[in-house]
Amino acid sequence: MENRTEVSEFILLGLTNLQGLEHFLFTLFLLLYVASMVGNGAMVTMALIEPQLHTPMYFFLGNLSCLDICYSTVTVPKMLAGFLLGQQTISFAGCMAQLHFFHFLGSSEAVLLAVMAYDRYVAICNALRYRLVMSPWACLLLATASWVTGFLHALMHTVMTSQLHFCGPRCVPHFFCDIKPLLSLACGSTYLNLTLLNIVTGGIVVIPFILTLLSYLYIISFLLLKVQSWESRRKAFSTCASHLSVVSLFYGAAILTYVPPSSRESPEWDMMIVLLYSVVTPVLNPVIYTLRNKEVQSAMRKNLHRKLFPDRI
Repeated sequence: MENRTEVSEFILLGLTNLQGLEHFLFTLFLLLYVASMVGNGAMVTMALIEPQLHTPMYFFLGNLSCLDICYSTVTVPKMLAGFLLGQQTISFAGCMAQLHFFHFLGSSEAVLLAVMAYDRYVAICNALRYRLVMSPWACLLLATASWVTGFLHALMHTVMTSQLHFCGPRCVPHFFCDIKPLLSLACGSTYLNLTLLNIVTGGIVVIPFILTLLSYLYIISFLLLKVQSWESRRKAFSTCASHLSVVSLFYGAAILTYVPPSSRESPEWDMMIVLLYSVVTPVLNPVIYTLRNKEVQSAMRKNLHRKLFPDRI
């Protein structure tokens, strides 16, 4: 790698060069980052310590929150430093590490959301066999498969990008080391890299999205054709509404970024979309699940009451 690479470090240009916005953006994204850490940390804690949340749904939700904590941490601290200190330098190895973990965690989340849709399908359409199908070992296997798939996908891109020849410009038009901005700086051919980005990364996003849609199509058809009670239908739809909200935010932004031909979008467009699913979505996930989930609300109230009034327990 070192023999083929003349550029030993890159310069991250960040979000904007407009004077006067740095402190505002620093405050905004710092608050979003803290909210993400607190919200997702609370979700992980609740899923671990509350017996009533020891179910497959909350096991996967805990994994999702853990992914969101790490996902934000890959990019936001470096971006915050850029707002205060200006353009940030990052070593070649650090750049490859950031690229790897960003795509590792993002791909894992894409697969995990499809797993969570399958969990809802089994819970609603095959309720009598739910505990048998979604056994602890099955849940562990599905979660592990999500993480491993993301890791292998990211490893492919990391290896392929690290083998490129960087000989000239070293200013990355982004707030972190993503694949497309780095490919624009490469001196040699990037055809294979772009092909893998469009096909493999597009597949990592589109295939779980299609599986998620199929799961909910089965759920909707089951509820309309086999469930006669409006109250039962409403309750079933309510359990899926939170997941559908998260799916819409994440897959929508990811598809806009990686499914169109990778050489045509502007860096500014890419940065805005990446901000949506790497910074904003991790903040909204715990809010969406908390506001629409009575079990999580009950567990949080009980835990808060236990902390504030230990003598009354």
